[in-house]
Amino acid sequence: MKKSFLFLLFIVSLSALFLFFITKKLEDAKPEVVVVLKELDTQYWKIVEAGAKKGFRDFGIDGKVIAPSSKSAQEDQGKILNEILNEKPDVLVVAPVNSYKYKSILEKFVDNKIPVLLLDTNIPLENKSSYIGTDNYELGRKAGALLASELQPGDEVALIAGISADPVSGDRLRGAKSSLEAVGIKSVTEKVDLPNESSRIKKAIREVLQHHPNVKGVFATSDIMALSALEELEKQGYKIPVIGTDGTTEMVELVEEGELSSTVAQNPYDMGYLSAQAAMNVAKGKNVDTIIDSGVDYIIKGNGNERLTFLKKILK
Repeated sequence: MKKSFLFLLFIVSLSALFLFFITKKLEDAKPEVVVVLKELDTQYWKIVEAGAKKGFRDFGIDGKVIAPSSKSAQEDQGKILNEILNEKPDVLVVAPVNSYKYKSILEKFVDNKIPVLLLDTNIPLENKSSYIGTDNYELGRKAGALLASELQPGDEVALIAGISADPVSGDRLRGAKSSLEAVGIKSVTEKVDLPNESSRIKKAIREVLQHHPNVKGVFATSDIMALSALEELEKQGYKIPVIGTDGTTEMVELVEEGELSSTVAQNPYDMGYLSAQAAMNVAKGKNVDTIIDSGVDYIIKGNGNERLTFLKKILK
């Protein structure tokens, strides 16, 4: 009896030890997270990438960031997503290029029990785990209010925007218009469905000035557009406020140099970092907020230097 008891005790102890090591191994295993961005050719997305990679290191994630070329993003992001679906990562984080074109692909991830977190661009995807990014209507509203603060009721402004059907550009445009109209600023023209191409934006600005020479300000749904608009306005002899939305280094530098009085800024680094944190929590089976707002900052002369130092450091 004594020998049987000791043998049984040995088996139980051995089983407990085995379970401990198996559980420990599972706990130590790094979740595989793939972050798919719209592109990596511009500063904004490089900042998002830097934030995500810092999150990978801090939260112990086996992660990678990939993106199509900006010139072929519409076609290539779908190919990338299908390849990742076959790899079966633990979590997918994605900034969809096309809100409707890739919805069906993302639904396949959900059907295959792969959690999907949306980054930067929120689309009506059922059963997504979370949206991490900017409240783009609020961003537009704040940008519009900032532009209005430099003008007078009755002044005319121009609005330039990306694809109007895109939820990011569309929400920003609606937000800006709501603030401007609330204080009697007239949006005399909207140039929409513009690509982030300098030549196209400058042409649009020339058309604005041709038909509306009394325009007193410009709102743009991205910094790339704002910078090109500002360059063309100065070339045409106009010294008027131009408000962008991203807070890239060039825009912040113009504010600090006094070329622009102010701008608004997203927090793309935080966006990437928070997406990694949310992915880790989802991989562990924890609940995360359905919306994780990365915030919007006002940039005025004097408060941009710290931001510039940080951005230049991570962009080296």
